[in-house]
Amino acid sequence: MPLMNREIHIVGFNLGRETYGVPIAALHEIVRVPEITAVPDAPAYLEGVINLRGKIVSVVDLRKRFGKPATALDRHSRILVVGHRGRLAGMIVDSASEVIKIPEAEIENAPAIAQESGLDCVTGLGKYKGRLIILLDIDKVLAARELANVPAAAEVAASAKAGAQSASPGK
Repeated sequence: MPLMNREIHIVGFNLGRETYGVPIAALHEIVRVPEITAVPDAPAYLEGVINLRGKIVSVVDLRKRFGKPATALDRHSRILVVGHRGRLAGMIVDSASEVIKIPEAEIENAPAIAQESGLDCVTGLGKYKGRLIILLDIDKVLAARELANVPAAAEVAASAKAGAQSASPGK
């Protein structure tokens, strides 16, 4: 007899007034926003890269990625570090909320308008405590062609910056 009350576990986060969710299995960690190194010729929504304990991680600003107005980072801002195609990638969010368990019966398919408007990264809408949670497919959020070449350029930029800092007097 199949289990009828299966739940999906997601990490909830906020962008403006909306709550989004990504599968918890994809999450590596949540970190405060450190200094971000810009990458030349990157798309506008790619903030740059961070050095996360020796690993270079590309960081996407989800507000910009989704065409929302940019806001200043504050003490609530976080980077969700996720696994994507064998690498780590970061997504800047306004705040990370909580781990949410949504029964599969409470999840509806993404509206057709979301698919047609190019937002094919929305996999569904989950109902949780009277709120709607927009469920995202991380691979589609991060799969933009522009991100494919970022790690190599990022490593060059990060090593050039490190070299400049060690060569500058007084540091």
